[in-house]
Amino acid sequence: MPYLTKPLILGFVLLYSLVVAGGCRKQHGHRVRRWTGSVESPTQTQTQTQTVKHGPSLAKKPPDVTKSRKVKTEHLLKVDDHDFTMRPAFGGPAIPVGVDVQVESLDSISEVDMDFTMTLYLRHYWKDERLSFSSSTNKSMTFDGRLVKKIWVPDVFFVHSKRSFIHDTTTDNIMLRVFPDGHVLYSLRVTVTAACNMDFSRFPLDSQTCSLELESYAYTDEDLMLYWKSGDESLSTDDRISLSQFLIQKFHTTSRLAFYSSTGWYNRLYINFTLRRHIFFFLLQTYFPATLMVMLSWVSFWIDRRAVPARVSLGITTVLTMSTIITGVNASMPRVSYIKAVDIYLWVSFVFVFLSVLEYAAVNYLSTVQDRRERKMRERERVRSQSLPCTCGISQTRTMTMLDGTYSEADTNSLAGYTEEPMSPDMEQEEMHEVPEKPEHMVVHLSVSSESTNTKKKKSMRSLNIMQNTHAIDKYSRMIFPGSYIFFNLIYWSVYC
Repeated sequence: MPYLTKPLILGFVLLYSLVVAGGCRKQHGHRVRRWTGSVESPTQTQTQTQTVKHGPSLAKKPPDVTKSRKVKTEHLLKVDDHDFTMRPAFGGPAIPVGVDVQVESLDSISEVDMDFTMTLYLRHYWKDERLSFSSSTNKSMTFDGRLVKKIWVPDVFFVHSKRSFIHDTTTDNIMLRVFPDGHVLYSLRVTVTAACNMDFSRFPLDSQTCSLELESYAYTDEDLMLYWKSGDESLSTDDRISLSQFLIQKFHTTSRLAFYSSTGWYNRLYINFTLRRHIFFFLLQTYFPATLMVMLSWVSFWIDRRAVPARVSLGITTVLTMSTIITGVNASMPRVSYIKAVDIYLWVSFVFVFLSVLEYAAVNYLSTVQDRRERKMRERERVRSQSLPCTCGISQTRTMTMLDGTYSEADTNSLAGYTEEPMSPDMEQEEMHEVPEKPEHMVVHLSVSSESTNTKKKKSMRSLNIMQNTHAIDKYSRMIFPGSYIFFNLIYWSVYC
């Protein structure tokens, strides 16, 4: 009996050990399955608690995939699933691309280079169904310039542009906004320098019209239809835009088709603006100094004709000053082959100044010739007076000799007291030998009463004093030059203003 009891105890202990080992294995397996499962966030736990608390009638709000961090942009927009080297709806009708522009500044206008510089915001609108995505909130997504290189965008360029660049401070000034239905807004900030065909025939009283032209480089009107998104309202400007030399009159938009013989027809958009030049600057810098130089040249008409240094220096100074003004104006202008309005005014003023110098040259020459004749006349009269007999006893009449039809008051007074005497044959022969080259030379003896001489002296005293130091050309120039210049100004400003 003791032998049977011992095996039974051992068997019972072994069975109990197996039962305990099996229970531990089950408990350990349950723990492994619980920790290897997904970890619930506190938000999900709170949502489950609220669902249980309020009942099954409140459904869970689906998450917005556009705001989810688990989805990449390439996966959301399906960039890798499409070939964006081709335009949207490739092979179908032309894709419409709307454009609007906001002019930020009109930086400069260059007459020498005949161009202008403008900074603007250029925006494109089109629809690409390949970029559509699902969104319960119907909100758009905004990206910077890094995504632009991975999708299709319109290839718009500026016609007749010389230089252009996209601003890159602090990053590239590019914005891309994609809507859930596939509509795209593409905006960039650009500074462009473009050519402007200017007409300077009325400079500086001119108005210039310049255009900034936009066009697709590769796609014809059969593939891409470029248009202004809101008509004339597609162009907006800053009210603070101003230029130093121009007044901006108006901005407006137009569009037309452009034809290239080798590629076809293209849609072209125009940003037109009209500029009117401010005249006040040129009045102070050009017109007013030129007018003063012309008026200064008239001062020489009132200076004694015998003051040669004063009149010559004044004429040369005004001529050189006018040359400097003309050179300064042309230095800031392009070398055009036609005459500008300012050229007409400056060159006419230069001609007036130059004619004043020539006027004094003529006055000086004629004065020299007159003085030479008077000197010869006085020498001849002195010789003749020495050969005439004295008739000083007769006081009623006096003899006056006129040579070549000219005489002066001094000569008349010096010959008073001589009667008419016939010339001897010897004197006539001597006179003939002295002036053989003047067959018209003759000697005339006139009898002038002393009373008539005194009357004429009183009447012409003032005029003779003036004519002694002033030539007749100076007297006429004082009226002709100012009157002609005023008449020119009236015609000039009535035509160009």
